[in-house]
Amino acid sequence: MTSNAPHTPVLLDEVLEWLDIRPEGNYVDATLGAGGHSERIAQRLTSGRLISLDRDAQALELARGRLAESLGTERMSRVTLVHAAFSKIAEVVRELGIPMVDGVLADLGVSSMQLDRAERGFSFREAAALDMRMDTVNDALTADEIVNQWSENEIADLLYREADEHDSRRIAKMIVRARPIRDTAHLATTVAGARKQWGRQRLHPATKTFLALRIAVNREMEELGQFLSRTPDTINPGGRLVVLTYHSREDRIVKHAFQQGERDGTLRVLTRHVVVPGERELFENPRSRSAKLRCAERAAA
Repeated sequence: MTSNAPHTPVLLDEVLEWLDIRPEGNYVDATLGAGGHSERIAQRLTSGRLISLDRDAQALELARGRLAESLGTERMSRVTLVHAAFSKIAEVVRELGIPMVDGVLADLGVSSMQLDRAERGFSFREAAALDMRMDTVNDALTADEIVNQWSENEIADLLYREADEHDSRRIAKMIVRARPIRDTAHLATTVAGARKQWGRQRLHPATKTFLALRIAVNREMEELGQFLSRTPDTINPGGRLVVLTYHSREDRIVKHAFQQGERDGTLRVLTRHVVVPGERELFENPRSRSAKLRCAERAAA
């Protein structure tokens, strides 16, 4: 598998190991994406069922075609794809008539499919509209609105809060001065000109700005909080919750939620230290470099 393979699920072997899939069990992939994790989970089921959610309708339909081709008719009949945010997991499971599930996966990363489609506005590699919405059907706020209409202080606060961008004030000032920001390339250039350069730079200067905008547009921290509070009640005792995060704030939220669940007696934390990609995966899939896996088990009622 090459390093730029478009559908490379992160920490795949580790996800399958920690989910501890039973062939007759019911599972939820709360963030379907390109379908790589769902495909391998479904392959391990015999009489069990997989429910896969995604708030991105375009990703959902592309994954549907991919899964149907790879799984075949019989296995695909055990997979239900739902257009919904992962925070709606409890409602989705209930509406499908499933009392409880045996495991839940949430991969919080933006899929390669979204990053590689310039028109979605997630990447600064090509000029594209400042959109960044994962759900283009139901969500109204775009990155364009934030960049071109929010006040300088609001933008600066957003960059610092969501992405720990220490040059947030300088960047916000430059963004406001450069208005109207035309597209992703224009924004990336503006941010690069505003940031201080400290030695050799591993990341593009606009990385944190784009991250903060994406988080705000998609209300990612709110969605994550709702997901973590609602999900344990959907899992059978002994079932597992596996979460993949990609930046420190996400990881802290998951870590603290798992610890709180353990104090409340609803969860048992299985990963005392985060699981990270090995050298081979990092070589084959560089986008996995910031991934961290945590797993908790639903405690007995």
